[in-house]
Amino acid sequence: MSSVLTHSVLKLNRLWQAIDTTNVETAFMDLCRGAIMGLDTSTMNAVGWEEWIKLPIRDGDEVIHTARSQVRVPTVVLCVKYEGRTKKRPKLDNRAIRSRDRCICQVTGEFAPDGNVDHDIPRSRGGKDTWQNLRWMRKDLNAKKANKTLAEMGWRPIGPAVEPKAAWPEQWIPPQHPDWIRFLKPKVAKT
Repeated sequence: MSSVLTHSVLKLNRLWQAIDTTNVETAFMDLCRGAIMGLDTSTMNAVGWEEWIKLPIRDGDEVIHTARSQVRVPTVVLCVKYEGRTKKRPKLDNRAIRSRDRCICQVTGEFAPDGNVDHDIPRSRGGKDTWQNLRWMRKDLNAKKANKTLAEMGWRPIGPAVEPKAAWPEQWIPPQHPDWIRFLKPKVAKT
């Protein structure tokens, strides 16, 4: 069981655009020292530390217990002095591969939410952890493949494994709380 202090908090710039995530511990420290404001998502008001600690605890809120009371854990914070934003690529990890491949087994084309990451060229044979060498695969197929290549198994992937292009944060930050959804909807390009 993980500590609530390690849970993710969405960071917005002063224009209310998603820019990144942080953890609850860092968010509390920054909120306390006035570097950010907490966003009360029930009223959509940005509040400082003195107001934050007085907010009521709602059903479903996570809390931190202090000696005197309970404090609501923020889900979204606002960086009031920063309006920048940059396109980024997601960090290369299992979650990013799962997201890139949309939980689709790259051998069968089946939806495999309980699958795992496979190396085209196995690590035991010099394969690296790169976007081009990693794919989402059903667990049973990955176990059957073991340290062989797809070609040695006679399997063909359903498409190329590519590195994602840099994108705005609302396109690569996976929503981890219902409060995040309004800030992470991808923008539709006008044609």
